[in-house]
Amino acid sequence: MSAEDLADIATLAEGQGLRLRGAFLCEADDAVPPQADGSESGTLVLLGNLGGSLWPAFSAAPEFSDGQPDPMNRWSSRVIAALAERLGGRAVFPFGGPPYHPFLRWAQRAEGLAASPLGMLIHPEFGLWHAYRGGIAFGRALAIEPGPPVPAPCEDCAGRPCLSACPVNAFTPSGYNVPACTAHLASAEGEDCLSGGCLARRACPVGAEHTYGAPQAAFHMSAFLTAQTARMEP
Repeated sequence: MSAEDLADIATLAEGQGLRLRGAFLCEADDAVPPQADGSESGTLVLLGNLGGSLWPAFSAAPEFSDGQPDPMNRWSSRVIAALAERLGGRAVFPFGGPPYHPFLRWAQRAEGLAASPLGMLIHPEFGLWHAYRGGIAFGRALAIEPGPPVPAPCEDCAGRPCLSACPVNAFTPSGYNVPACTAHLASAEGEDCLSGGCLARRACPVGAEHTYGAPQAAFHMSAFLTAQTARMEP
């Protein structure tokens, strides 16, 4: 099967629990990998979640409960690779490096999203409750209609509560203090963040109705803590 337009891709992706997260025509400095035959890629389509959209499909998948490491990455790899094969493209992912693909730059090309004070891209409707799980590079140029300008919600947010909500002030103008965040999550005082999701992220008023449910929030925070703890081990 070949992809005729983005609507076809969106329909197939939604059947697997994913959402179409924009697309763009590839240019030389986008660093999109070539096709399997070595030819240049013409279009990159990004896939991911909006709010908790992927949780029902992922939590019912075998990877979720098989006890093996990185269940969401493995699920994403399996599902997106199968979609890419069916559509005649090449699957690419934000994990599995180094080297890593420039997914944040690609996301800004695909959807025009701006960075929030926390460093994460902020969506005008879903706020900080979205993610990119992978993409499909096609060898041809798909029909892409330019969307309307995407507002940057943080520009009009005078209080910026996200910057003052972290109990250990891990988010500062100079960057994200990962060790402080990790130590807090590993402590008894960090239980609220660990079980309910990052307090700084939850403080953002944009898209608050799309906050991840408790099981999904706890899953992501536990995965983050496990990964950071492993990195700090000698």
